[in-house]
Amino acid sequence: MSKKQKRTLSRILLSAALLAVAALLPLNGWARLAVFLLPYAVIGWDVLWRAVRNIARGQVFDENFLMALATVGAFCVGEYPEAVFVMLFYQVGELFQSYAVAQSRKSIASLMDIRPDYANIEQDGALIQVAPEEVAVGSAIVIKAGERIPLDGVVLEGSSTVDTAALTGESLPREVQSGDDVISGCVNLSGVLTVQVTRPFAESTVSKILDLVENSSSKKAKAEHFITKFARYYTPAVVLAAVALAFLPPLFTAISWTDSITRALNFLVVSCPCALVISVPLSFFGGIGGASRDGILVKGGNYLEVLARAEIVVFDKTGTLTKGVFNVTAIHPDDIPEARLLELAALAECYSDHPISRSLKEAYGKDIDASRVSGVEELSGRGVKAVVDGRPVCAGNDKLMEELGVKWHPCHRVGTTVHVAVDGIYAGHIVISDEVKEDAKAAVAALKALGVRKTVMLTGDAKAVGEAVAADLGLDEVHTQLLPADKVDRVESLLKQVSSKGALAFVGDGINDAPVLSRADIGIAMGGLGSDAAIEAADVVLMDDKPSKLSDAISIARRTLSIVRQNIFFALAVKALVLVLSAVGLATMWEAVFADVGVSVIAILNAMRALKRK
Repeated sequence: MSKKQKRTLSRILLSAALLAVAALLPLNGWARLAVFLLPYAVIGWDVLWRAVRNIARGQVFDENFLMALATVGAFCVGEYPEAVFVMLFYQVGELFQSYAVAQSRKSIASLMDIRPDYANIEQDGALIQVAPEEVAVGSAIVIKAGERIPLDGVVLEGSSTVDTAALTGESLPREVQSGDDVISGCVNLSGVLTVQVTRPFAESTVSKILDLVENSSSKKAKAEHFITKFARYYTPAVVLAAVALAFLPPLFTAISWTDSITRALNFLVVSCPCALVISVPLSFFGGIGGASRDGILVKGGNYLEVLARAEIVVFDKTGTLTKGVFNVTAIHPDDIPEARLLELAALAECYSDHPISRSLKEAYGKDIDASRVSGVEELSGRGVKAVVDGRPVCAGNDKLMEELGVKWHPCHRVGTTVHVAVDGIYAGHIVISDEVKEDAKAAVAALKALGVRKTVMLTGDAKAVGEAVAADLGLDEVHTQLLPADKVDRVESLLKQVSSKGALAFVGDGINDAPVLSRADIGIAMGGLGSDAAIEAADVVLMDDKPSKLSDAISIARRTLSIVRQNIFFALAVKALVLVLSAVGLATMWEAVFADVGVSVIAILNAMRALKRK
């Protein structure tokens, strides 16, 4: 509990004790007023001050004004105990609110613990600690066992296990050794690592994640915008209604002035919209915080709202449902040696960083002499053209071969086929296979269990490869041999199948899917661990590269929206009932207090459930 919360609790306890004493003293007249003013001053001076200060600033109709008006009015009509108790109970509600917000922020703060405090650099044979912001790209830093990795980089020396739980929610450590990439925010568990920094701190993974989480509350959901607008018009309306309730009945009916003003004061206490104003944003904040602890980064309450409505989920294949780790599984040459075919393909692809290109270079297994290669031209969704040893070489899919007018033949092996043509003549093909992620099938099944109407896969792979993966995973629909622009067209057509209350979610690896991620109702990036593009392009980032986390994200979103709806319905229903009872004189100040502060406390406690993971 913070110092401010402790002071508020002390004031509540002191005021409650003074109220109990005042209620027991057999006093009348001014003496009775004085003894009740004392606990009122202890507990309510800050509310009165804020009300006066806000009025001076032109902010009249807020909860401070309503509480001040209602309690001062209660004193004016002689209801001293009720006036003190209303203010006392209101402050109890404020304390609950403060505690709930603190708990929500604590869940976010646990993620903020990934911020590194320092980096170790070696100078004159000794390690010195410097701020991560001061370390230049290319510098070598030393990370000892138990220290947090301060910057993204590649391991130069040493081997260790790395705890990624703060980023992914997963407890299983990851082994790293020389040549492996490491990212900031993780904890080095065992050995000493020497790491070469590859990015400045401002562009590091930890910096981007912290910025994303810190700004998530600025993107409000529709429900939050509705409550803000509702309070803006609702509060002045109920104040005018209370004024009418106080002055009109005595003029036109037999109701006394005291009775009429008491009804109006009860009406004011009930009308305070704090249950909605507090609990709805708190619910979304809690949902975002709870998701972040599970390795799911949501960029705002508005995205939680859309995610909860997902009825069609579209997946990219490579790097999303499959590992994106390609291996050469077959080499089928035409009239040239296998080794020569692989060499030509590897040299042609030497400047590309595509997973297929990397697999060809790894299978070649030799140092590539880039001086043998010139005139490289990458063709999106088709392959690459290059001049190797003075001869034109083309490596790519069947679309590229058809463009060139080269006669090619398909392969009986299932996998991605890279056809190679030399001097415009077909030289053979190489088959590369990807591996499906272990939890991909369970992820699709979990989405269907949640009621997702359709699961679709889009891929640039050959028809046989795409259909084999889709059949294995139990997907409803698959579209193959797509260029990046074709994927956008497919998503456009699928968007027409979404119901008025539904949404389409696209799940990609965040590297080359930016156009589709932005076109979908909500874009979800897989492989967020260390992927800049994922964090930048998507609305939701699943940090541990597991498609099964998608169903968790949708469940969290739906649970959060359910809590929001519960709070809105409960608060409005209770307030509407007690407002009517207050207007007709059937509700006392005690019922009014429950309808305001009691409802607020219950709504806040309900909102805090969004923080917890099932």
